Amino acid sequence: MKKQQISGTQTPGYPDDNLLGLTAAPHKVGLSAKRLERIASTTQGFIEDEKLAGAVTLVARRGKVAHLEAYGMMDIEANKPMEKDTIFRIYSMTKPIAAVGIMMLCEEGKLTLDAPAAAYLPELDGLEVAQDPDADLFTPVKANREMTVQDLMQHTAGLPGAVRYMAGTTAVDKRYREAKLDRLHECNLQELVERLGKIPLLYQPGTKWHYSIAADVLGRLIEVASGRAFDRFLTERIFQPLGMVDTGFYVPSEKINRLAGMYGPKPQGGLQTIDAPEGGTGYISKTSFIKNPKFLSAGGGLVSTGSDFARFCLMLSEKGTLSGNRLLRAESVELMTRNHLPDNLIPLDKKPEDRYGGLGFGLGVSVRVHQTDWVPASQIGEYGWIGGTSTEFWISPRDELVSITLAQHIPFSALSHIVKPLVYAAIVED
Repeated sequence: MKKQQISGTQTPGYPDDNLLGLTAAPHKVGLSAKRLERIASTTQGFIEDEKLAGAVTLVARRGKVAHLEAYGMMDIEANKPMEKDTIFRIYSMTKPIAAVGIMMLCEEGKLTLDAPAAAYLPELDGLEVAQDPDADLFTPVKANREMTVQDLMQHTAGLPGAVRYMAGTTAVDKRYREAKLDRLHECNLQELVERLGKIPLLYQPGTKWHYSIAADVLGRLIEVASGRAFDRFLTERIFQPLGMVDTGFYVPSEKINRLAGMYGPKPQGGLQTIDAPEGGTGYISKTSFIKNPKFLSAGGGLVSTGSDFARFCLMLSEKGTLSGNRLLRAESVELMTRNHLPDNLIPLDKKPEDRYGGLGFGLGVSVRVHQTDWVPASQIGEYGWIGGTSTEFWISPRDELVSITLAQHIPFSALSHIVKPLVYAAIVED
């Protein structure tokens, strides 16, 4: 039996004002309005069962948003309903945005994908490799080749993972802490790269896919290549041209009332408010996302809204352009959104909780290369990425389809995977 519904709103229909000119009735873009309603009932079920406080879902096709709805509560304690313009911490959904910045600079000739990263960031020159990173003692060996810009974009650079993976007791773990890589919130992007230049790589570049802080190095690469601070580059080159008015590294004071609360399960059942990790660092701070951070994480530092992120996704879906404003060439989007991993580096679908099974990787986004038993609705060629606190987007080029699911819940909610087949099922023949 379902638990009592948490009070709040389900606001059906079309999007907020930030999507004017980018909306269409479902039937106009080959979607069934009735089938899209299943997304609403399913999401509402998560809220009634106290698996989520609230959520926002969005579906677009053929360049137009046909579904945007808000459900439940953005703040249970304050009795504030979720709204379509609620601001979410999107964490790792920051990575594709940084990747677009890199592609823009490549088009301008300021970066080259196959160039050594050290050509732009000399701190990374001559890095050695830990022959056995799990050993109590290690003997560094010479790298077979230098990591490239493309290695950074597809997580084959040999760099370590996020802070939460750096609490071990091996010799390499200790080197991480000696370099203060466990305190990223205290450094800027230049200092991050300087610290990385003092530790060995975990593996030879190009020989393994390892989800890592390589995306944060891209932030510094953008600063060096563009001559602008990373946040300024994103604002001037991506957010403003796309009309992403609520996306940034923190929520200004006049918008704080729109920031969603962060929730997790109570041991006895139900939901409780929990602290939100600081973007890209794993640290908990009372000023997380409400004060401009020192560490501008290209891997996980942004906040955004459903409509803002939809504008970004529509630009990708439309091959680099939105409302007549071109950010990237179509060829750059195609290069970014196709798999670049060889077969031997693609993770296998070993168990249901293996989120990476069947996924290759492009340049800043995952790419579905084969279907798996636990996500059978996924289509080959579909690309996207997640944010660690239950945000996700995916785009199916074949179907001209965009889907965004936003919540604020730790651990990661299953909502986006339950919604996915409903989105595909809403496609109807013209």
